[in-house]
Formats: sequence, C-alpha cells, structure tokens
Amino acid sequence: MERSGTLRRRGSMLALVWRTLRTGGGAGAGERLRALPRMVRAVARGEYRAASPVRLLLAAAAAGYVVSPVDVVPEALLGLLGTLDDAVVAAWVAGTLLSATDDFLRWERERDRTVPGEVVG
Repeated sequence: MERSGTLRRRGSMLALVWRTLRTGGGAGAGERLRALPRMVRAVARGEYRAASPVRLLLAAAAAGYVVSPVDVVPEALLGLLGTLDDAVVAAWVAGTLLSATDDFLRWERERDRTVPGEVVG
C-alpha cells in the first residue's frame, strides 16, 4: 500500500512539472518538448552556449531522481518531509526547463532572422 502511495506522489510531481511546462512562459508544452532535443544537439555541437551542458545533465539526473524508487529522504520514514524533497527537485527541474527552453527558442528565432555575413545595425 505504501508503494502505491509513493508512486502516486511521484506521479503528482511529474504532473506538476508537466503543468508548469505547459502553462509557463510564452511557448506551449509541445513546442518546448520539441525544442529540448534541438537544444541538446546545439549545446553538444557548441553552437548554443547559453545553456550549460552540466546544468542540462543535472536536470536530467534530477528528473531521474524524481521518478526513481530510490529516495534520499524516504516517504515511508518521514511522511510529508519525504515527499517535500521530491517536490523541491521537481520544481527545480520545471524551472530549469522553462528557463532553458525559453532562452533557446528566443535564440533560434533571432538566429533565423540574421543573414550570415551581413552587419545588422
């Protein structure tokens, strides 16, 4: 029974991240999710330097932590406090992804408006 409660709480954390991505900022969730692989490729190629590769790896690891059954602060022992660490991590992931995708989408739009070799003044 405790395991199903833990899974339900973790599902709620993921729902929070999804709602934040869907409603936050100007871009919709679909646009943000489609932008993530493009952003990762651009960062890996060195084309986009505004997002730190380390920060992106930390966000991926943090998302994995939220869905993982392994927990630093177990809910079974500490109840609400055990859920709070997952909520904090989920909120950080959502905020990081919101900020990173907004910046990346803005960078893509500005890059597409620039003509290589032309001085814009």
